[in-house]
Amino acid sequence: AQVMESGGGSVPTGGSLTLSCTASNTPTFYMGWFRQAAGSEHEGVAAIDHDGKNAYYTDSVRGRFTVSRDMEKNTLFLQMNTLKPNDTAMYYCAVQPKYAPCSRSNVEYWGRGTQVTVSS
Repeated sequence: AQVMESGGGSVPTGGSLTLSCTASNTPTFYMGWFRQAAGSEHEGVAAIDHDGKNAYYTDSVRGRFTVSRDMEKNTLFLQMNTLKPNDTAMYYCAVQPKYAPCSRSNVEYWGRGTQVTVSS
C-alpha cells in the first residue's frame, strides 16, 4: 500500500489550509489524520469511515477542521480553518483497512507526513 499526503505549508494565525491524502493498493475502511508537534505525543485529529457517514474529531479541532473523503478516488481531505499556533505539527495520514472499531491500534498504513506551521 501507498499513502501520500500533500497540502501542508505555513500560514498566519487565523488562516486556512487543506490537506489531502491518497491511498492506493489497500482497502480503506477508516482514514484519518494524526499530528505530532515537536516535543509532544502523537495525537489523533480526525477520522472518517468508509462511506463518509461518520466523522470523529479531537476536541481541540472540532468546529474548525472538517474531514471528508472522495470514495471513488480513495482520497482523504482535512479542511483546517481558523488555524492557531498550537496546530503547528507534522500531520500524518493513517489508513485502517479492516472492518474494526476506529482505533490507532488498527491503523496499518501511514503516510510520511506533511508539515503545518501556524505563525503568531
